[in-house]
Amino acid sequence: EMCIRDRYQRRVHGNHGVIPPDAEKEDALNNLAGAAFGASGQRCMALSVAVFVGESKNWVPELVEKAKKLKITAGDQPNADLGPITSPELKQKIEELIGSSSQDGARILLDGRGVQVKEFPKGNFVGPTVIDNVQPNMRCYKEEIFGPVLCIVYVDTLDQAIEFINKNQWGNGTAIFTSNGANARKFQHEVEVGQIGINLPIPVPLPMFSFTGNKKSIRGDLNFYGKAGVHFFTQWKTITARWPSTIQQLSTAMPIMK
Repeated sequence: EMCIRDRYQRRVHGNHGVIPPDAEKEDALNNLAGAAFGASGQRCMALSVAVFVGESKNWVPELVEKAKKLKITAGDQPNADLGPITSPELKQKIEELIGSSSQDGARILLDGRGVQVKEFPKGNFVGPTVIDNVQPNMRCYKEEIFGPVLCIVYVDTLDQAIEFINKNQWGNGTAIFTSNGANARKFQHEVEVGQIGINLPIPVPLPMFSFTGNKKSIRGDLNFYGKAGVHFFTQWKTITARWPSTIQQLSTAMPIMK
């Protein structure tokens, strides 16, 4: 029996991508740029934070160059990479958070504010934005931007990357790009995030599995779709029956199975 009950589910993102030096550079950067700026960052599984480990920090300029080449226009136009933001209010919020990053001490390597698309002068466009040397106390890191903005964080070791992610209040999704199976296994076991991608930037589960964000990325007692989704809309009914072959003697004790 299916029925809708008064229950609540919610998901919030804040997803980290970890890039250690053993990653395949070109593959990692392509996936990172696509996951950060695709859909103009307006999806719950967008990678909004890139954690570069050790010497992989030297790859950031190449990431910026890839972001510069993305085409910004209406989503129904040929070869569009980024479409408009969904509302003027969200655009304003995104640009405000970008501005706050420099005030807080970060460095804007690529600034998508003020982007104009000639064919659509009234469009709510924000271009790809890369913010460097972001710290966990900054607004651009603490608040959900929900736009084409990638925050860059630097750590020395994989242990530090895992610790950094685990301290974050959100636990929706994360990814690691690596050619080292031991590092991948360590990451998937130790990171405190519900959906984990290994060399996959947007680890959305297939429909038969549940959407398993955790920590403050979920409110409610069950996850999205899959078995948990069925349980969410299911009212349980339990039947206890007895078909006697003998007469039950009068007893005030709790009935038990014999």
